[in-house]
Amino acid sequence: MSSEQNPRPEAAAPVAADAAGPRPARLTAAAALAGLEGLALVAGGLWMLVGGLTGHPDDRTQAVTGGVTLVVLALLPLLAARGLLARRGWSRGPAVITQIMALPVAYNLLQADSVAIPAGIVLAVVAVAALVLIVNPETTRALGIRGPGGPRN
Repeated sequence: MSSEQNPRPEAAAPVAADAAGPRPARLTAAAALAGLEGLALVAGGLWMLVGGLTGHPDDRTQAVTGGVTLVVLALLPLLAARGLLARRGWSRGPAVITQIMALPVAYNLLQADSVAIPAGIVLAVVAVAALVLIVNPETTRALGIRGPGGPRN
């Protein structure tokens, strides 16, 4: 048989080029930002949930549903942060999706005539910074993601 039918062990499992080295700071920073967004969603969801159950909201069902929704949505950035820290290639997709979902929320907060404007500024800055860090070539290499035209394994 030819060597093409029996792949070499090193070609069988693709490994990140920099997997043996330390985790890049950009990757750690992207994971930290995604984790902070996840924790903020959990905190907001629990606040809405507790307020809906103990307070006097206009619509208790809507408050509880909103709180549960935020807590469930927090799973996406939290899982992405964990995957980024563990250098898993799959984690880049959820991390990018989280940032793209955060941008319209930031825009809506910036349109408000209230104290939500500073929150919108912070969210926009965090989302853009995280996007830049996530798509950085150094981060991509550390996650073992090959670009178009890259060597095939």
